[in-house]
Amino acid sequence: MTTIMPQGEGLRKAVRWISCELEENPAKSPLKLVQEAVMRFDLSPKDTEFLMQFYKQGKRDLPSDA
Repeated sequence: MTTIMPQGEGLRKAVRWISCELEENPAKSPLKLVQEAVMRFDLSPKDTEFLMQFYKQGKRDLPSDA
């Protein structure tokens, strides 16, 4: 299985932060966390789009009862 490693330190920090937040509280909205991460880590529009797609894709991949 291939792991996607985002480019840029801010983006890596954002993914790590969002993952930790979701681990602590799975009920949190990933997309709201993305919006917060964009401000917190001063991400570019390209980085923002990557995160949005990454977490939208992850949500679709979850089983419906999860």
